[in-house]
Amino acid sequence: MEQNGEASLITKNDSSDETSGEVNPSSLAQTNENDGKIILSFYDNDMEVRGDFFPPMGDGTPISPDYIRALFEKFNIRYGIKKNDLHQAYQECVKEQRIVKDVIIARGDHPVNERLEYVQLNPFLTSTNTQDEGNAQVDHRVRSPFIIVKKDQALAKQKSRKPGKEGRNVRGETIAFAVVRPEGVSGGQNTRMEGRLLLSDINGQMVVSKKIVHVRDSLVINGPVGYATGNIIFPGDVEIEGPVSDGFKINSGGSVTIKQTFDVTNALTKNDLNVAGGIIGRGEAIVKVGGALKTKFIENCRVACRKIVSVDTEIINSNIFTLETLEMGDKGCILGGEIYALKGVRANSIGKKSGKASRIHCGIDFTLEQEREKNNSYLRILVVKINRLKQLMEENQPNAKKVKMEAFLKKLEDEQQKTQARITELLGKLKAYEEAVLEVSGEIAIGTLIEICKTALFVTSPLKRVRIRLEKESGKLITEKYS
Repeated sequence: MEQNGEASLITKNDSSDETSGEVNPSSLAQTNENDGKIILSFYDNDMEVRGDFFPPMGDGTPISPDYIRALFEKFNIRYGIKKNDLHQAYQECVKEQRIVKDVIIARGDHPVNERLEYVQLNPFLTSTNTQDEGNAQVDHRVRSPFIIVKKDQALAKQKSRKPGKEGRNVRGETIAFAVVRPEGVSGGQNTRMEGRLLLSDINGQMVVSKKIVHVRDSLVINGPVGYATGNIIFPGDVEIEGPVSDGFKINSGGSVTIKQTFDVTNALTKNDLNVAGGIIGRGEAIVKVGGALKTKFIENCRVACRKIVSVDTEIINSNIFTLETLEMGDKGCILGGEIYALKGVRANSIGKKSGKASRIHCGIDFTLEQEREKNNSYLRILVVKINRLKQLMEENQPNAKKVKMEAFLKKLEDEQQKTQARITELLGKLKAYEEAVLEVSGEIAIGTLIEICKTALFVTSPLKRVRIRLEKESGKLITEKYS
């Protein structure tokens, strides 16, 4: 019986394509083609063997346990035998007289490669920041090709060595494991290892060059700022070689240098701002500078600067605020808008006959003045609310509602007192810088308003080559010949 079973075996060649269905008959001749049989197929270099179970036909002999043992011995199947699957297929084929195909007879163990120790880059650090969530509209301006990291942030982690393990095929033969050397990274500029972590020493841009991780304290953009770069938000210095397009924000924890035109929407720099071209706004544009500002021209902007503002040619329809001086170039002209310069202004000309009048304010800290104006506006709103509430309380009101109104009135009156106290405090701090001076080497046009330490001068006839200052004794503004 066993010989008949063996004679009927057909096996696939180990080197054949497992998906091709190509089979090669064994060297044993079949004696009874009606006998039950198992056709074996070996896969993956003898790592797996599958079988198709066929019941006998007519007077053929069914598959027996002895037949299976002889089959395993003939083809040297010794390891990873799936006894449960084998038994279930045997029962179905013999008792139910069914063909059972693709049964896993045995499966070996693949070797596990040894992995040497290496430093793996933090997979959570990504170079693309997006808002793409479901069907939400994507604002491509928030996308960024830069990886910005914070001080003490983990940039990479040292992965421990993972030992290897030998494999074994279905014939019981040992398969050696390989030794893998993963491509890791190492720490570079402004990084340090603490334990198994590579950390950043500073806030900055992470750059990986030749498998070395650096953190730069400055960001250099070799081209323009637009959709390719997104908004620029960086904790250190920023240098931009190209122009900045309208609609993109610049936010820097250091200084910003722009080598072409700045089409500004919103900009904030902790230190200096240097723009080789001009600054062009769109009416609502805001620029806030913690240091000094230097540019060619300013148009349709609102600029607040803590130090000197230097403009080569023109300031057009813009509001400029500085706690130092506004310094214009030899042909620098102020056309329209409003200037607040604590220590004074130097320009070639202010206004023109057909243009919008300019207003120049010197000698007062604009930050305190703005806060005072804000509190004054709030105080006016409180007064309107209090008067309206008192009028309502004089009308017939239910007791419960009247109690609530009285409580609300008390709250508004307390807020009114606090606001009045803050305004008084600000007035005490608003010390005039009496040395503030306005110097114009050309002409001041008719209609210009000049104010130094709250003392005003309205220009009714052109003033040429003048120096205007506050005379402390008289408390008046005087004009002198400027040379």
